[in-house]
Amino acid sequence: MKYLVVVQGTQADYDSMRGQASAHAPAWTEDDVKAMYAYMGAINAELARTGELVDAQGLAEPARTRLVTRGPDGRTVIADDPYDTAEVIPAGYWLLDCRSLERVTEIAERVTRCPGPDGVADLPVVIRPVLDGADEIQTGPA
Repeated sequence: MKYLVVVQGTQADYDSMRGQASAHAPAWTEDDVKAMYAYMGAINAELARTGELVDAQGLAEPARTRLVTRGPDGRTVIADDPYDTAEVIPAGYWLLDCRSLERVTEIAERVTRCPGPDGVADLPVVIRPVLDGADEIQTGPA
């Protein structure tokens, strides 16, 4: 079964990885960033070796986000940089093809152990099964 595994982040997290500390996130050193990339790279390499990796990408910082909604009058509302510095949104993802929810949970647990400087936020890793078709959508008890 396929699963989407999503890591979370804030604009403050992206800024801190560039060495800018804030009330929401400590400054990362160059060594901290290298350690994070090495750790995630090792996970990606293992998932590629096992054949479980379908795709994996980091997402641009929240400040580069565009939010498109419909306003109360029905007109389109477009907002650039719509998130507060500390608002948690998706920061990256893996699309995995794993034999079970338990296996993908093991992978997500490893992701939560990614190294970072003292004081870095422990944000959740979200696991979402990918539906295989419309027949999987459950509308409630039959």
